[in-house]
Amino acid sequence: MRYDRAGNHDCLSYFFMPRPLSRALIPAVLGTLLCGSPAAQTRSKPAADPSASAQRGLKLAKDGHCEQAIPLLRKTTSQMADKELKRQAGFAGVRCAISENHPDAALEFLRLLNRDFPRDPDVLYVSAHAYSDLSTAAAQELAATAPASSQARELNAEALELQGKWDEAAKEYRRVLEQNPRVPGIHFRMARLLLSKPDPSPKVAQEAKQELQQEIEIDPSNSDAEYVLGELARQESQWPEAIAHFTRAAKLDAGFGDAYLALGQSLISAKRFSDAVPPLETAVKLEPKNPAAHYNLAMAYNRAGRREDADKEFAVHRQMTEKAGGKPDSPPAAQPENPN
Repeated sequence: MRYDRAGNHDCLSYFFMPRPLSRALIPAVLGTLLCGSPAAQTRSKPAADPSASAQRGLKLAKDGHCEQAIPLLRKTTSQMADKELKRQAGFAGVRCAISENHPDAALEFLRLLNRDFPRDPDVLYVSAHAYSDLSTAAAQELAATAPASSQARELNAEALELQGKWDEAAKEYRRVLEQNPRVPGIHFRMARLLLSKPDPSPKVAQEAKQELQQEIEIDPSNSDAEYVLGELARQESQWPEAIAHFTRAAKLDAGFGDAYLALGQSLISAKRFSDAVPPLETAVKLEPKNPAAHYNLAMAYNRAGRREDADKEFAVHRQMTEKAGGKPDSPPAAQPENPN
């Protein structure tokens, strides 16, 4: 080590002294180039206590200083080991973020709470209210910034529909179509409105069918429209038409359990018992707690001559029905051979 005339060591001179230097030592030498040890520097700066910062954030939130509380709570909640303190900080963060209209922060706190405290009743309760508040705030912003837009009219129509004001909702949906005749989903909602009325007449059902067909022309991937068309055909005992619609609905949405169930029921009604087995097996896999799926699969097995499989499904259906306090249907007589 070199020293200057004042007796101080000269770090740079030492580093640049001509000497062999292993490549493996270069990073270490560079790290101490300015004569400071990183470890020593780290020790000289004690780490901030996330719990103490969270406590400060909680105090600020309690005193109504949410703008100052939110950054502290966001910074510390993910670092804390104290589960109860993290939970309280998350709740305070959600409340503050909602009150100060910071949706990103609110969603961040909600994700943390639901990740670290799954199925916690308080977390689920707060989440339900928070998401509702965020939805309301977004709707109000849409109404304030673009009140005449098709999106605002569609949102208003949905609200009217939920209130059972079907005629008013239909007017709003028609205005949406006047602005943009190719908006996906509107004809489906029009059909839903028509079918929601008490005791719809055959004429109303036909109008709904026309709306659904228009929907599929606009959006061929709408599995819900295909499903409802299948139900309308099934009500009229139009089995080939019902089977075609339910088949398309199931292909469009591989997780659509009701579509597979309805397809199997229609195939049973058309006396295509063996064909009914695969979609009903899928329905049972997708909806294992649905008694109707097990019963119809048992029927298909029975009519296809698979009595042992039928008995198992009838037993499952019987157990589920009795557990729910109902009386199970009696299984039909065994079929000696496949009627197909």
